[in-house]
Amino acid sequence: MAAYQKKAKKRENESGLEDLVVDIRRCSKVVKGGRRFSFSAVVVVGDRAGQVGLGLGKAKEVAEAIAKGTEIARKNIFSVPLKGATISHRVVGRYGGARVLLKPASPGKGIVAGGGVRALLELSGIKDIYAKALGSRNPFNLIKAGIEGLNRIKGEEAAYRLRKGE
Repeated sequence: MAAYQKKAKKRENESGLEDLVVDIRRCSKVVKGGRRFSFSAVVVVGDRAGQVGLGLGKAKEVAEAIAKGTEIARKNIFSVPLKGATISHRVVGRYGGARVLLKPASPGKGIVAGGGVRALLELSGIKDIYAKALGSRNPFNLIKAGIEGLNRIKGEEAAYRLRKGE
């Protein structure tokens, strides 16, 4: 069982988008009377058909943080260029200290990825892919690196033109 699946809660809304809470963290602030706690929630939203988004919500309570994260993720939705059930070429995404290697896989392999990157790839609609986390293992930075990698993917024709030298 993947680490994110222990905490993950899938919900589907009327718009056809499914959201998944990848990580919830508690933060404390020391004040005169003691500690004040706040929460941050990393939420991934997608339709499993090429549309996916990421949101980070922060609030005093967990439910509010998740609601804010979901709302932010819906605003940040982008489309993923798919080639069948995988991606067209190998790519490395970078964000902060995290790097994510994304490689296309043959049909039937499934999603070979860990942590939040798996959630991102599942909700984006990719069915066969290899992903390797390099560097930092921070869930938010890994997902952002995965998004950066997905945004760097060119369509099949554009990749062909680049290789030809046009």
